[in-house]
Amino acid sequence: MTPWIFGSIALIVGGFAPALWLSSRGKPEMRLVGLEFAAVVTILILTLLAKQYGRTSFLIVPLALAVASFPGSLVFARLLVPRR
Repeated sequence: MTPWIFGSIALIVGGFAPALWLSSRGKPEMRLVGLEFAAVVTILILTLLAKQYGRTSFLIVPLALAVASFPGSLVFARLLVPRR
């Protein structure tokens, strides 16, 4: 196993699992924080796996996720505001 795989496993255990727990518990504001954290960790994991396999074409997915995660979180935050 290479250091890229060990880094991916460490991010899954040490980053993605707490992000999932945070995004499934508590107040909506904390869920939003968990959602953002999960997106960042997922981007890092996919980037490490693309580096591991040496395929630059695999970098399209984390790039698209990086572009789409911010507007998605803005929509989620907009839905948190109570309607009058």
